[in-house]
Order: sequence, then structure tokens, then C-alpha cells
Amino acid sequence: MIYEMRQYRCVPGRLPALLKRFETITLKIWEKHGIKQAGFFTTLIGESHQELTYFLAWESLAEREKKWGAFVADPEWLEGSAKSVADGEIVANIVSQILKPTAFSSVK
Repeated sequence: MIYEMRQYRCVPGRLPALLKRFETITLKIWEKHGIKQAGFFTTLIGESHQELTYFLAWESLAEREKKWGAFVADPEWLEGSAKSVADGEIVANIVSQILKPTAFSSVK
């Protein structure tokens, strides 16, 4: 199992719009494509309170490539994403890392 950590730095004041998009659009489409989330987090203490960090669980890089590619090309996602930014951009920056658990990790 590998994990992907994604951090979204929002345009100031737009974190609520990003959270709404995940709750009402993104998660439903992920379910359709078999994408497994491993947790969502907002920043309580840290550099910015305008961030969303989440983890995805993948069996392999090949699974990620196949499922993520299908997700980003999904017409329902493209339409929902476009509607969610109709009143302004939401995300200023995205950072993604693919992580491999260590032999002694409690998460495998």
C-alpha cells in the first residue's frame, strides 16, 4: 500500500468553498472510481488556516494512475469543478507527495 498526501492552499477566505466541493461533489465521484480516502484535515495550528490536507490510499502507482486519470477526466467532475469556481478560484496551490510506509509504521 502507498499513500498520497495532498495539501491544498486556498485563496484567502475560500477554504469553506473547497470543503463544500469535497463534501458535495468530489467524494461521490471518487466513490464511483474506487478512490479510497484515508483522512481529511484542516490546519488548527500551523503556517496557514487556509489549507486542506488529505491522504489517499493506493495499492500501487499503476492503480493511482488509472483511477486518478479517470477521475480528472470524468465529465461530472469537470462540470462540478467548473461550477464551484464560478464565483472565483478556490485553490492557490496544490502539493502532492506519494508516500511509502516504513517497516515500523503502524499504517501499512
